[in-house]
Amino acid sequence: MAHPNPPATPNPAYAAIDAYVAREMRRLRIPGVALAIVEDDRIVHMRGIGQARPHGEPPTSQTPFLVGSLTKSFTALAILQLAEAGKIDLDAPVPRYLPWFRVAGPQASARVTVRHLLNQTSGLPGSAGELILADFDARPGATERQARALATVALNHPPGTAFEYSNSNYQLLGLILEATSGETYAGYVHQHICAPLRMDHTAVAQVTPQAPGLAVGHRLWFGFPVAAPHVPFPPGAVPGGGLISTAEDMARYMIALLDGGRYAGGQLLSSAGIAELLRGVADNKVFGMALGQYGMGWFVDTLGQAKLAWHGGTLPNFGAHMALLPEQQRGIVLLFNACHHWYNPVLAEVGTAAAALLAGEQATPVPFVGLIPTLLRGQLLVPALPAAGVVATLRLLAGWRRHPERRLAGAGEAGRTVLLPLIPNLLVALALVPLLGRRRGYLRLYMPDYTALALACGSFALAWSLVRTGLVLRALRQPAPSPAPAAES
Repeated sequence: MAHPNPPATPNPAYAAIDAYVAREMRRLRIPGVALAIVEDDRIVHMRGIGQARPHGEPPTSQTPFLVGSLTKSFTALAILQLAEAGKIDLDAPVPRYLPWFRVAGPQASARVTVRHLLNQTSGLPGSAGELILADFDARPGATERQARALATVALNHPPGTAFEYSNSNYQLLGLILEATSGETYAGYVHQHICAPLRMDHTAVAQVTPQAPGLAVGHRLWFGFPVAAPHVPFPPGAVPGGGLISTAEDMARYMIALLDGGRYAGGQLLSSAGIAELLRGVADNKVFGMALGQYGMGWFVDTLGQAKLAWHGGTLPNFGAHMALLPEQQRGIVLLFNACHHWYNPVLAEVGTAAAALLAGEQATPVPFVGLIPTLLRGQLLVPALPAAGVVATLRLLAGWRRHPERRLAGAGEAGRTVLLPLIPNLLVALALVPLLGRRRGYLRLYMPDYTALALACGSFALAWSLVRTGLVLRALRQPAPSPAPAAES
C-alpha cells in the first residue's frame, strides 16, 4: 500500500460535501469541524471549516478533537486482535477473564459472553452506561470498582436476545483487554493500533483532556454554543469514548479498515476479522423504527444500494461521525467541537448525508430528527408557562378585590379556581424528577440547558403551586361583604 497522499485533481463531490457540511454547521450553530475523506488506500480530501477555538483559526487535519464513541471500534478491534492471537475466546463467558464479574440474578452473570459485549446484546441497561460518564473517580482501580457496581444491576434482556447500547459493555471489554494482554488500555491501543497506523496525534484522554493544539469544545445551551474548554473526562469510560485524535489520523484508521486490515505493508487484523467487525448481527430499533443493525463497535445499514458502516461520538462538548462504504472503498470522518445529548441523532444525520454525497446515493432523513435544534431552542419558552400562571393569579385576586361578588362565585367552583390552575405548574415541576435520580450527573454534563431550566422553573413552579393555593384559599375564606343599606324613602 502506498503512503496516502491527496490527489492532484479534486473530485467535485468533495466541494459539494464541504458546502453541505458548512451549511449544516451554520444551521446547527457548531463552531468548527474537521473532515477527511479516503478512497481506496489514499486520503483524498481534508478540510477544516469554522473555528477550532473562539475567535481563532479553522481546524486543520492535525487539530486534535475528542472523538467520543468512535473509540468503541478501537476497543472492538483490539479484542479481535487478542482473539486472533488465541488470548480471548469471543464465546467464553465474561467471568473467565474477569472472575469477579457479577450482575443481579443468580445465573445471568455466567451467560454474558465477550461477543455479547461486542454486539451490545449483553442485556446491560443503557442507563448503567450513562452513570460511568459522570463518575470522575481517578484513583487506581476506579474502572474495576465501577464495573463491580454492576453486581446490583438487573439485565434488561436475556443475554444475546436484544440490542441495547450501553457504555458498560465496552468498559468491561477494556478490562478484559488489560487482563488478557497484561498491558494498560492506553498502552495497548498505542502499541498495537496507533503506532502501526502512524497515528502520531492520537492518545487516550485523561481526567483533564490535554493535547497540543486541542480544539476548544462547546456545550450547547438551548442550541447555542458556549465554549467549555475544561470539561473533565471520566477515566472509567475510556474504552467506550476516551480517545483524542485528528481527522488525518482517523483517515489512516479508515484506510486500514477498508483494506482488509492492511496498512503500509503491515497487517493490523485479518480480513476475516475486519469483516466480523463490520457484520451487522443485532437489530437496532429506536421507538419501533428499524435503523439497521449493530456489529462490533459499528452500526451497519444500507445507503441506497451501498453497505454503510458507521458510528457516532457524543461528549458534552465534542461530537464525531465516521462512515465507511466498504463496497466502494470509501470513508468519511467528521469531528465537531460542540455537542449535546440530543445532537447524537442530529450529527448522525449530517454524517450520513455527507456519506451519501460521497457514495452518489440518497440519504433518507429519520423522522423528527430535523426538529431537534428547534425543540432545544423552544425550551426557552418554558418559563413563560409559570410566569403566565403568576400573572393570571394576580389578575384573579385583583379582580376579586374590586368585585367581591366574583369571589363568591369562585368559592362555589373551587376545582376551577384552585385545582385546575395547579396542573400546568405541576407539569413543569415534574421536570425536577430526573434530577433526583442517579442520572442527574449525566444530565448536568450532557444536557446543561435542560438541567438549569428544570432546576429554576421546576423549583419555582412547585413553590408557586403552594403559594398560589394559599393565596386563593385565603381570599375565598374572607367574609362576604355586607350588603349595602337600603335607601330611605
